Amino acid sequence: MRLLYVLDVNDLHTEADFWCAVLGFEREEGQHPTYLTLRDPDGRWPNLLLQKVPEPRSGKNRMHLDMVVPDVAAEIDRVRGLGARVLRPTFEEDGHLLAVMADPEGNEFCVVQQLDGATGE
Repeated sequence: MRLLYVLDVNDLHTEADFWCAVLGFEREEGQHPTYLTLRDPDGRWPNLLLQKVPEPRSGKNRMHLDMVVPDVAAEIDRVRGLGARVLRPTFEEDGHLLAVMADPEGNEFCVVQQLDGATGE
């Protein structure tokens, strides 16, 4: 078995540009026009498959990505520079400092820093 994450999007290429820059992933070209696979060049993380859908995102995501980083403030600044928005500013919860973010189409993700200094890798 292989795990694959799928994200519904309206604009494959804008979202691919964003997520490749955020995650350091690469596009796999030559795919079906409705799908675009993003992969970790080091093979550490599951692929992210972008699936083009006609309807806009509505409501809260039922599943989202958490990016565990050593410095939440620096990561928020970095991903905002790439087009993300802050949905919920930094707050503390269960030994973590985190912020809820959204990609350019509004898909939610979190930036998380473990307060004990662990990186989560």
